[in-house]
Amino acid sequence: MSTRTPRRTRTALAVAAIAGSAALATFPLTTASASEGGVAVQYRTSASGATADQSEPWLKVRNTGATSVALNQVKIRYYFKADSPSATYRFACSWAVKGCSAITGTFGTLANPTATADRYLEIGFTSAAGSLAPGADTGDMQLRFHQANWQTLTQGDDYSFQGAPTSYTDWTKVTAQLAGVNVWGTAPAGNEPTEPPTTPPTTPPTTPPPGGGATLFDDFSYTSHTDPALAAHGWNVRSNSGGPGVPGATWDPSKVTFVSQSGNTVMNLETSSAGTGASTTHTEVLTKASKFRNGTYAARVKFSDAPKYGPDGDRIVQTFFTINDLKVPMADDYAEYDFEYLPNGGWGEPANILYTTSWETYNPDPWQAVNQHSESRTSFAGWHDLVVTIDDSRITYYVDGAVFGTHDAAYLPERPMSINFNQWLIDLNGQTSTTPRAYDQQVDYVLHVKDQVLTPAQVTARLAALRGAGTTFVDEVPAS
Repeated sequence: MSTRTPRRTRTALAVAAIAGSAALATFPLTTASASEGGVAVQYRTSASGATADQSEPWLKVRNTGATSVALNQVKIRYYFKADSPSATYRFACSWAVKGCSAITGTFGTLANPTATADRYLEIGFTSAAGSLAPGADTGDMQLRFHQANWQTLTQGDDYSFQGAPTSYTDWTKVTAQLAGVNVWGTAPAGNEPTEPPTTPPTTPPTTPPPGGGATLFDDFSYTSHTDPALAAHGWNVRSNSGGPGVPGATWDPSKVTFVSQSGNTVMNLETSSAGTGASTTHTEVLTKASKFRNGTYAARVKFSDAPKYGPDGDRIVQTFFTINDLKVPMADDYAEYDFEYLPNGGWGEPANILYTTSWETYNPDPWQAVNQHSESRTSFAGWHDLVVTIDDSRITYYVDGAVFGTHDAAYLPERPMSINFNQWLIDLNGQTSTTPRAYDQQVDYVLHVKDQVLTPAQVTARLAALRGAGTTFVDEVPAS
């Protein structure tokens, strides 16, 4: 974001927040397909009472097939009944053989609620979890979840709960999907997880994406921030002072550079500090025009967990977002749609977290926010394909081809917006050292297709077609 004050805290963010959290990234198919492999899920719990402070589904995943299975293809669902319609939940991993950092958790709502289930906890894996050889298992995954307000929860009536086992036992009331196909367990009636795979293909599809749709595409093939083509193509490299971020910091255009990686040029945003406002530089690149509204927005962005030099720990924000101006506090025609990655936490969070947030409006002083957000508390260091689609009924965020969050029609934009990338420090409390340090965020490309909702696979195909034709820039989107 580029215009708000740094006063907000994520603990006070949810005037209107979704129950649950976010879905996490999945990755391309790397080993066995669903037709070749299979998995089984074993379960036990260390919280066996009908009520508990938190539910503790401890799980193991075993490869029952004849070929190796990449765990980042596997999704497990544990089904439960919410304690109230408005209850929200938080996931945590206490300990795991594979490492808690390789395990993800998100909450979802069932399309067809039953007497014993209207929500589910979906467990996934990052690529760091590796693969399972035939017959191998993950070992212990000591997982837990609790109500966000830490009120006692009732689990005795939950579909997937069983208090009796004291050792791991095959349990078919927990389901498992492999590459999007259900291969284990039985979901609550009417909720069979039969959706197709959400990961993009490893090569562009042979069928073209839908035609039409005025397009903005930029491959960021520039020489420097002073390259005349950058401004001619509608980009502004920010130099004006002001928020968000550290008071007294500057927005330095010279820290926006373009570097070659494997024959491809990417945009690099560097943010640096030596522990004072005067020594802190932020970076931002944004479209001059605010002419983008409904349709598909996509970018390939590289987030960083650690500085490229100097001590780590700064509360840095790395972003891709669209926004228009807040004309007056709580104006109902304000709009903003964010991907915000905090590698070192901030806004009340202790460690890395990725937010997607859809804004209706806000009041900077006293702080009041009306928005809906999804989040994932895990590392997103490295390159990621980010997509957000906006139509007349919803806003949908994707990370690496998987749905990360879906937000409601109440947060749809009323006015056109600009497209922005920025990197900035929330404050200097996370790292008080006066030793210089710098962080990089990189951007490979940006794509917008006006008034057309594309799937992540169709975005991949559109990108391949543009690059295959030798296109480095096109802007067909009319002025608003």
